[in-house]
Amino acid sequence: MAHLLFLTTAGLLLSANAQPAPSVQAGITAAIKAAANATTLDYTAFVNPFIGTDNFGDVCPGASIPFGMVKFSTDLTGYAPAGYVTDPTQSIRGLSPLHDSGTGSSLGTYGNFEIMPLLCPKGFDTCTTSLAARERLRKLNTDLASPGYFSQTMNNNIRMEATATRRAGLERFTFPKGSKPYFVLDLANDLPNSFAGGSLNIDPTKGQITIGGSWGSSFGPGRFNYQAFACYDLLDGGKQTLSEYGVWTADSFGLDAKGLGQTHLNLTINLIGGVYQSGALFSYEGNPTQVNLRVGVSFVSTDQACANAESEVGSSTFEEIEAQAKALWNEKLSKIEIDVPNTPANVTELLYSSLYRASLTPNNATGETQGLFANTPSFYFDSLYCSWDTFRTFYPLMSLHSPVEFAQIVDSYIDGWRKNGWMPECRANNLPGWTQGGSSGDVIVAHFATHYHNEAAALGIDLEELFSAAWTDSEVNPPEWNIQGRQSNVYKEFGYVPFAVLDVSSTGRQTREGSRTLEYAFEDFAIRQIAQVLDKADDVALFSNRSLSYRNVWDPTVVSDGFSGNCTGFAQKRYSNGKFNFTDPKHCSPVDNVTTECSLQSDNLNGFYESSSWEYSWFAPHDTAHLITLMGGNATFVKRLNHFFSAGFYGAGNEPSFQARPFTPIGYHYANHPAQSVDRVRTVVFENFDITSAGLPGNDDQAAMASLLSFHLLGLYPVPSTTQYLILSPFTPKYTIHNSYLNTSTTITTVGFNPKSVQHTIPAGTAAYVANVTINGVPAASRCHFDFYDVFRVGGNVTIELTSDKTAADDCLGALPESLSTGGFASAR
Repeated sequence: MAHLLFLTTAGLLLSANAQPAPSVQAGITAAIKAAANATTLDYTAFVNPFIGTDNFGDVCPGASIPFGMVKFSTDLTGYAPAGYVTDPTQSIRGLSPLHDSGTGSSLGTYGNFEIMPLLCPKGFDTCTTSLAARERLRKLNTDLASPGYFSQTMNNNIRMEATATRRAGLERFTFPKGSKPYFVLDLANDLPNSFAGGSLNIDPTKGQITIGGSWGSSFGPGRFNYQAFACYDLLDGGKQTLSEYGVWTADSFGLDAKGLGQTHLNLTINLIGGVYQSGALFSYEGNPTQVNLRVGVSFVSTDQACANAESEVGSSTFEEIEAQAKALWNEKLSKIEIDVPNTPANVTELLYSSLYRASLTPNNATGETQGLFANTPSFYFDSLYCSWDTFRTFYPLMSLHSPVEFAQIVDSYIDGWRKNGWMPECRANNLPGWTQGGSSGDVIVAHFATHYHNEAAALGIDLEELFSAAWTDSEVNPPEWNIQGRQSNVYKEFGYVPFAVLDVSSTGRQTREGSRTLEYAFEDFAIRQIAQVLDKADDVALFSNRSLSYRNVWDPTVVSDGFSGNCTGFAQKRYSNGKFNFTDPKHCSPVDNVTTECSLQSDNLNGFYESSSWEYSWFAPHDTAHLITLMGGNATFVKRLNHFFSAGFYGAGNEPSFQARPFTPIGYHYANHPAQSVDRVRTVVFENFDITSAGLPGNDDQAAMASLLSFHLLGLYPVPSTTQYLILSPFTPKYTIHNSYLNTSTTITTVGFNPKSVQHTIPAGTAAYVANVTINGVPAASRCHFDFYDVFRVGGNVTIELTSDKTAADDCLGALPESLSTGGFASAR
């Protein structure tokens, strides 16, 4: 994994592939500098949408609103799951309204309804309509993006711009003076080449093209298809006049047919195989320099796509829609206000760029439902991509400032149980995606229940339904746990998921037995938390006991990397007869020198998902105190944790490494060494994140990376499905988190903040370690953690006083973070 130097000033370091216009960074730098004299702040000016568009971050920089269903961005050749990449050797093939952001889908997601502006000086029949023929390189260093806006200029000097509403938007194209504008619009092409049939109609009188069809999932069973529709209005309210129009079809083997004047395409799936290429081709009279197109999309029908464009855009201008989008983003970003003038400039840019990405997805497709969810009265969110990625930090961050949206997403999870029998684990392209760790949605709804059970009814959530949905995930075996629920029958029978077990009642890929056991155990703890909120004593006891199942895959005889004696032992997969199946704990770690399958492949014999046993052996967020005992006590735990980082087993780009309490940089808290957590967080941030396009250590995974970094910069860390937050050293001297639903504002002030501490290694003698914590004037019971109900629920002021005396600060001076086996989490707040 390649890393760039992290800047500790407002300077700029560009990666070799970075293609955004220099004005993007220059504008951000100027806005941060100007904040010192501003009375009101434009938080969108601090956002760099291009962070994570290189180095396999898979971020979409396209025009969107918070949780918008559309994200207008160009689609480029090569590996480009989100459509856009910075790589200057890749070519543009069109601009499309549907994208996801930050996913690891190797084939890409969406990219439907691409439109490509063309210059065809010899007329209609000579236009380059096929994908290969129309590809065009960008004009370097001209890419622009800000919240709600996207622009890219091709090397033929045609500029494409877009702005967005929730389900619609405007596209604006500027052509070289004197040229005739042509456009090719796709019916069939999407990023994963998954077209399964559809139709296109041109109405030259209305000046409208409608498209609809079926496509395949980007992360789920290939036999499933979803439907999508688009409506393109071509006349800009009568200001533009069509010239030629017709349809085209093409392939890679010589087919290049165009039908001038033809207005209809109706294509079924190609059963013998092969890639469809087809769509509309049209031009404009009068050689206009600028062409404006209104676009609406829907997952229901072309009529609804047209209605969405009319209701959300209407006759508004590009600038008006862009201003509306910007206002929505400012409302969202201002939920967290930092002391911009006194915060290092790169921290400001990193934080607001991360908060921006943390509201890009999932996509609010309410009112746009299909299949089992057609006409549901509940909220509906697409691109829950995936719960395993997001339960650790994404939803905990949302819980601090956006409970309304959180409740809407929880309603969507519960509605999955209502309609399908189990909550969705992963929903990609409106279709079931693959399960990874188990039923991680249990943790997400539990986090909501623990934080907002008092407001649940007012927020539209029935807690009894919520519990039933999570209970079903644990107790009822689905016929196929590849896409929902868990392999709960064998897990309950043996107390772990056995390797090579006979399962006569359900189907799923028989892999990941070690990691699934660990994940199932934590999911059971989450269900225990919901039961506790609802005062279900029997269920609390049942799921508390079952949450300790992580211990059943601990093999104390395994030694790795010289660790022996009382710090021996690693998680391992296990046969149904109780015998462990040895897997080298280094396999699938960043330093693994053996070719090992580590993901959903059928020959993943590692026993763990996207991770090594070295990583997953730290995963018991609810019972870390006992895990420390298994590892030999505090001293050996810290020694082993240090080795975990120094030997290169930590993978910042993967969820098991950065989000499961003890094996995160904050693990030292549990061994009563919080100052060491502060040091480790600084190192992890500065080695893995920066303000360039390559500034993420891996794909953003629906802003899992963004939310992790946000918590690090704010000096906090959540324990999912609980109300406990671990305390670190903020990267800013002051910030306020606003919760408009609770009508509270919580200001955290870092007394003694020194910007010199915000670097890879904290200089000796620099204040950076937590000396004292006070909450509304009262000393906190521990300087290692506090509770949501004592802080963010009531609002007010928290003071974190820093010291340069690391030794004195390396103690919680009170209770350690809670663990189940030591009496923690004893009651709901």
